[in-house]
Amino acid sequence: MRKSVEFNVAGFRIYFVMKGAIYLMLQKNAIGSADQKKARTNKVRLQLPLHLMMIPGIVLVVLFCYIPMFGIVMAFQDYNPLLGFFKSPWVGLDNFIYMFSMPDTLQVVWNTLYIAILKIIGNLLVPVVVALLLNEIGSRVFQRSLQTIIYLPYFLSWIILATVFIDILSPSSGAVNKILGYLGVEPIYFLGDQKWFPLTMVFTDIWKGFGYGTIVYLAALTGIDPTLYEAAVIDGANRWQQTWHVTLPGIRSTVILMMTLQLGNVLNAGFDQIFNLLSPVVYKTGDIIDTLVYRMGLINTQYSLATAVGLFKSVISMILIALSYWLADKFANYRIF
Repeated sequence: MRKSVEFNVAGFRIYFVMKGAIYLMLQKNAIGSADQKKARTNKVRLQLPLHLMMIPGIVLVVLFCYIPMFGIVMAFQDYNPLLGFFKSPWVGLDNFIYMFSMPDTLQVVWNTLYIAILKIIGNLLVPVVVALLLNEIGSRVFQRSLQTIIYLPYFLSWIILATVFIDILSPSSGAVNKILGYLGVEPIYFLGDQKWFPLTMVFTDIWKGFGYGTIVYLAALTGIDPTLYEAAVIDGANRWQQTWHVTLPGIRSTVILMMTLQLGNVLNAGFDQIFNLLSPVVYKTGDIIDTLVYRMGLINTQYSLATAVGLFKSVISMILIALSYWLADKFANYRIF
């Protein structure tokens, strides 16, 4: 009897202990759930101003990017501004067929690819070389001063730079041709010679934009582990060997990323630059898709044909951008979406 009572008392103790533990666990979960809900509320409250700041940008994108995309329908019409979108006659793919039958189309596409690819290569190699050279400078003050100087042209408009280059590249009074004259070289018509014009576009674009890439690669160089250089020195590696076996592999992912992200610009040879420097004399080697669209659409009022050319370029660019992001994810482990 006594053992039975002790057993019952022990059972009641276990029951109440378990009940208390369950109660405390439930209470703790309730408190934790309340804390999580409070944390989420605070997070939303803190991020709300940031989301509200996005509204003007979203409105601008919708108004000036998505709504105007309705104008793509002009590529499949014989568009007449007096008739509008809904009454202009539908012609299907006739504008695209005519576009590819134009005698200048292939030449314009070739000019665009030639100039754009040279720009991509130059804007990839030159910043890497300059970043490596700047990284060797011991004085930080001098290094930062040079960074600032080479970065400044990136912020200048091509409207301003076009005036500058027209002046300094002039065959009669330009500073460049005067220097060449002192060296015994005949004056070169950089902006008026079909052979020199594409190369001039490439070099001037590299001069304007290499400062940005240099800053990116300098930031990548700071992420290389210094102990790797110390180990290379112990192994007897000279400066060139350290650069080849330590520095370049250390920034390889950044180089691949910058290269793949530029693939989407293969058909963007730089409208603002070429438009401000182009002349009819060099149409054969300097005319690109964007300037052709400008002349057909805004000067010759061939709206449907200009839209068809622009749509063709946009579709190819979209495919190349998708390919570039896939390559960036595969080789540089970089993802946006």
